[in-house]
Amino acid sequence: MESKKPDNIVFSEDKGYNASLLPYSTNVGAPVIKVDDIVSWKSRGVSNVNKQFENKFNELKIEYENLMKEYEWNELVYNARFSFEPVIGEIYHLYTGDDGINFLSLISPQEWNKEHIGTFKLNSDKKWVVLNQNNTIFS
Repeated sequence: MESKKPDNIVFSEDKGYNASLLPYSTNVGAPVIKVDDIVSWKSRGVSNVNKQFENKFNELKIEYENLMKEYEWNELVYNARFSFEPVIGEIYHLYTGDDGINFLSLISPQEWNKEHIGTFKLNSDKKWVVLNQNNTIFS
């Protein structure tokens, strides 16, 4: 005589038939157990976050490049030769002298024939702001 094997879903050796104790339905008429598709949610989330990181990185990269240009221009002007104390808010012109050394002057490029590098204004932070550049030293 064959022994009837109990249903593995609702029977366990230690608890016996325990269908009413299980956290899920065990009969045919029970609703379908559906696992949410979190893989697509995760991939959309990762994609969105990566786009945000990429955009922020590009913004920071542009900001860094602009900061470096500003630094290079300021270094160029501060290393130039001038024999006066620049006044905040005044406009100055940077030239290359006949000896190859850069110098700062109040004389505009229209008033004489020297190699004009750029026009600058000294702001209240003692930072030189480029108003006009004729040479593409820092492009």
